[in-house]
Amino acid sequence: MSATRAVDRLLEVMRRLRDPVGGCPWDQEQTFETIAPYTIEEAYEVADAIARRDARALKDELGDLLLQVAYHAQIADEAGRFGFEEVADAITEKMIRRHPHVFGDALVDGARAQRLAWEDTKAAEREGRGAARASLLDDVPLALPALARAVKLQKRAARGGFDWPEAGQVLDKVEEETQELRAELAGGRMPDRVEDEVGDLLFTLANLARHLEVDPEEALRRTNRKFERRFRRIEAALRAGGRPMSEVPLDELEALWQAAKEDDGAAEPAGAAGG
Repeated sequence: MSATRAVDRLLEVMRRLRDPVGGCPWDQEQTFETIAPYTIEEAYEVADAIARRDARALKDELGDLLLQVAYHAQIADEAGRFGFEEVADAITEKMIRRHPHVFGDALVDGARAQRLAWEDTKAAEREGRGAARASLLDDVPLALPALARAVKLQKRAARGGFDWPEAGQVLDKVEEETQELRAELAGGRMPDRVEDEVGDLLFTLANLARHLEVDPEEALRRTNRKFERRFRRIEAALRAGGRPMSEVPLDELEALWQAAKEDDGAAEPAGAAGG
């Protein structure tokens, strides 16, 4: 089946599901707002399939994500706003516009230069829409994960020159924020103040990641996977000995963690993160 026929079939299924007469009662009731959480969830499931290098799951999850696009487009079409074709046309035009080095005569010197040119093009597009902008931070989505939104805010601020020139200066700021958190903990541990200081530290760590060209979301996901892998090894070792973890002294658990860490390091490919 051709890609065009496959997409047409999907759109027809979506229309049938939303049909007010013979459609699905649940699908008929959905709105942009009720479907949005599923859209976010499906995007994360795509990322999970990629992280697990599961091609079969990736195919399925991409299909689920494509369904979300069709769903929103169908709701918009029913309201007379736009349809799937306009969504596809809009992203196609945008990709052509943002890649003048591919579809035009512009030249870029590597991926980094292209990222900078991409940001310049996006800024020009925002200005070209004619909407009054009170701040460089306008239209940074509130629904982004907190770490991702922190990086987005920092990138926008950097466009105005509000940025540290070097990563080392950001690392100094990490140490400063850590000391402020220590001081707060030593001074009575007011919950709101502690939360503020933890937030400041996380925000600064996200800024450090940005300067080091590390995606903090992916870095944390990688560390989560690493922790889970090593913790499961500890559980397996204790299970083999018939011992519940709650009864094992902390120093012994730490020794088991170090052993799991060594085993994990030996099994990881060259260049994999340790910690």
